[in-house]
Amino acid sequence: MTEGIDIETRLQEAVQQYWDARAANKEKQIGSGRMDAGTRGEVTGGTQMGALETLVADIPCDVGLKRLDVRTRSALELPGYFRATKKWDLIVVSEGQLVLAMEFKSQAGKSIGNNVNNRTEEAVGSASDLWTAYREGRFGQGAPTPFLGYLFLLEDRANVWQPVANKEPYFNVDPVFRGSAVQSKGAGITRNQGIAYAARYEVLCRRLVLERMYNATCFLMATNARATVISQPAQDLTFARFAAALRGHAVTFLGSR
Repeated sequence: MTEGIDIETRLQEAVQQYWDARAANKEKQIGSGRMDAGTRGEVTGGTQMGALETLVADIPCDVGLKRLDVRTRSALELPGYFRATKKWDLIVVSEGQLVLAMEFKSQAGKSIGNNVNNRTEEAVGSASDLWTAYREGRFGQGAPTPFLGYLFLLEDRANVWQPVANKEPYFNVDPVFRGSAVQSKGAGITRNQGIAYAARYEVLCRRLVLERMYNATCFLMATNARATVISQPAQDLTFARFAAALRGHAVTFLGSR
């Protein structure tokens, strides 16, 4: 438990609020008579990750950072290198210095396919952009190294546990993405029984830290139910570890001023 914060209880409440917000967004669209295709209607209302953002924001504040320095709804733009600005989900700017920047992402519903690659490209691109901008002095010459965090929430349902075939027309994929050794050929393309989407997201979160693109990542899974069940399949990607890393950075930042 983070000092002053009941992590387990707050996490359970925040994830439940995520599902409640999605359901409310969907009902709002149905009531207005303008229903988006698929599950898009559940997310276009926004704020579904709001409770998780608030929980994470409370951690640095618990050790002394000012609440007024935390941004979760507006003024979230930070300069980039490959683009002018990037809007993050949560940032903390204290006394003119960037303390931290966070991304909160989720995936739910039947359609998941291309979203894994899209989320991967977004995470890698955003981190690369920010760190290059930091190198170029966009956050002030001699600015302290900020904390970059990534939290991902995946709906725990049958389709995310099903093996996904890899298309390998020319070269073999990284062994970490291979599951069964059974292969089949069709239309000139070799298909390998790869790992499931849940495992792919776990690999993403782990490697974002291994490659030092993010200081800490968190991978959560949860059932969509009235009493949601949260699972954390990777011990190195738990919310408790994520919170501890964030708390440690905040303490270090405050101690360096």
